[in-house]
Amino acid sequence: MAFKAQGSSSVKALVVEDDTVQRMVLSTMLLKFECDITLAKNGKEAVDLFLEGKKFDIILCDKDMPIMTGPEAIVKIRAMGESDVKILGMSANDDAMEVFISVGADVFVPKPMKVEYLGSIIKEIINNKKNTMD
Repeated sequence: MAFKAQGSSSVKALVVEDDTVQRMVLSTMLLKFECDITLAKNGKEAVDLFLEGKKFDIILCDKDMPIMTGPEAIVKIRAMGESDVKILGMSANDDAMEVFISVGADVFVPKPMKVEYLGSIIKEIINNKKNTMD
């Protein structure tokens, strides 16, 4: 499922989260920053989107999901050569940071994520995109 914000910032975000409430919370946060949002319910759905040729600027990825976990998906996405996408690993588990960083996530964010933190990352992505377009 994908939806666009009005006056889009052109940041394409993928939310990989099995929990419906968490997906809605993260989507609401991303809409504040005018991101184009695509939702995946597990790691396999996320990997399939990349196999279809979809591109994203940022992935917010939960750790424990059915079918394929977040870390498993990150390994597969990075193995496809997707090095430019910013990947945020998210979990309420204390041990998750090491797992996410070891598989190629750029950042680990403990749940619940603060909107200010997400905002600073989105601004960084927008600035990087502007710099590469110049």
